[in-house]
Amino acid sequence: MFAPPLKVWEAFASRAASGILWAHVWASVSRVLTGFGLAFVVSIPVAFLMAWYDPFRHVVEPWIQFIRNIPPLAYVFLIIAALGIGQASKITVIFIASFLVMVVTIYQGVKGVDTTLIKAAKVLGAKQSDIFFKVTIPASTPFILVAARLGLSTSLTTLMASEIVGGDKGIGMMIQQASGYYQMDVVLLGIILLGIIGILFEKIVRYLERRFTGWQETVQQ
Repeated sequence: MFAPPLKVWEAFASRAASGILWAHVWASVSRVLTGFGLAFVVSIPVAFLMAWYDPFRHVVEPWIQFIRNIPPLAYVFLIIAALGIGQASKITVIFIASFLVMVVTIYQGVKGVDTTLIKAAKVLGAKQSDIFFKVTIPASTPFILVAARLGLSTSLTTLMASEIVGGDKGIGMMIQQASGYYQMDVVLLGIILLGIIGILFEKIVRYLERRFTGWQETVQQ
């Protein structure tokens, strides 16, 4: 049923030498980073607006909750019908899925900012802009980084849904084509590559967490 490790290694070596493997990897990674990057940039202001302005939240939050409960595989066909099977449709699917995860996480973080900090800043004469930039944003940074980690994980998961339904390059497409010919060594290779990419993304986000939230550990000590 499954290929032994030696067969998987041989599949990796042959495809890496020919360059086709790196074309698949680059296609997938570029889609993930583009979709995730756009979602990250958009989710931060939307989450802050939801937390600070109730009228905006009442309009936007129901739609976010509604779409968030729909699996990406359910609407990927609609997006492909509208945008085709090219790069745009795949990035759009990744954008939607990761945006919904990140905006909810960041919103919860902003809403959970300790009100004592805000009250203390007001007592000291801080303006609304000072409270936003010097209290709310630093206190929300850990949640923003957690959202980034969840968004990257969701992007990789959604990548498979977007690639297996069309396209000529990508790890998902490589896995689908290999499964059609029962090439279990290539299928396992694709799965392992997705795991390695996910671990690398996780390491990068954890590094950023230590850099930007190190002050919290200092305060706790």
